[in-house]
Amino acid sequence: MDRNIRTIDDVLKLSDELFAPEADRWTTDAATWWDGFYADRSKPVPFFVAKPDENLVSYLDRDLIIPGRALDLGCGPGRNALHLASMGFQVDAVDLSPTAIAWAEERAREAGGDVRFICGDAFGLAATELSGPYDLVYDSGCFHHLPPHRRISYLSLLDRVLAPAGHFALTCFAAGETGSELPDAAFYRESRLHGGLAYRPESLRWVFSDLVEVELRRMRDEPPESACFGEPFLWTALFRRDAQGVPG
Repeated sequence: MDRNIRTIDDVLKLSDELFAPEADRWTTDAATWWDGFYADRSKPVPFFVAKPDENLVSYLDRDLIIPGRALDLGCGPGRNALHLASMGFQVDAVDLSPTAIAWAEERAREAGGDVRFICGDAFGLAATELSGPYDLVYDSGCFHHLPPHRRISYLSLLDRVLAPAGHFALTCFAAGETGSELPDAAFYRESRLHGGLAYRPESLRWVFSDLVEVELRRMRDEPPESACFGEPFLWTALFRRDAQGVPG
């Protein structure tokens, strides 16, 4: 058969194949790439620490979010998922990498944390796995590793699982600090994501324009002795869905 596009999903999957496995972190073999990334726990990777994001702690301290059901997208070793669980949330946490999930489950056992860890592609998981509605969807570093066409999948997932009046929060690369600032089309011409996409505030507001902005700021720089993780090369953003569950 010499034709393979009939649906939007076909277009998305074909576009995924433009990015070579050895070059980037979103590919047809992304789980293998991330397994290798998480295999050496001694690497000096900032977010390998067992500390929650400072912005997440701040949202809770200021009652901008309150306990309910939470989904942690791209949970990695589970540091934010475990903090949410310790604060009274019922947490589902998903990651592509079996190695990351195994590490997160190990941390949960050590901490006595109650989190449902799920290994898989959040966009491909059946609705029964990520059923929602979630009062909070949290993303610390997943969104900026997605190729531009997968924003469609990301927004569709939010639309499906985020509860009316629910909150969506993320951290992502800040333009001018780290990551690539190339126009979307350039990533397809070069078949590379250059380590991740950097965003400007106006870009984030545009992508998530169906949601109401609560707060958008740089992540605070946290010293090594802090109980929180914080790196100033990241944006932190908190959005809220309309109470009726329709675009804000």
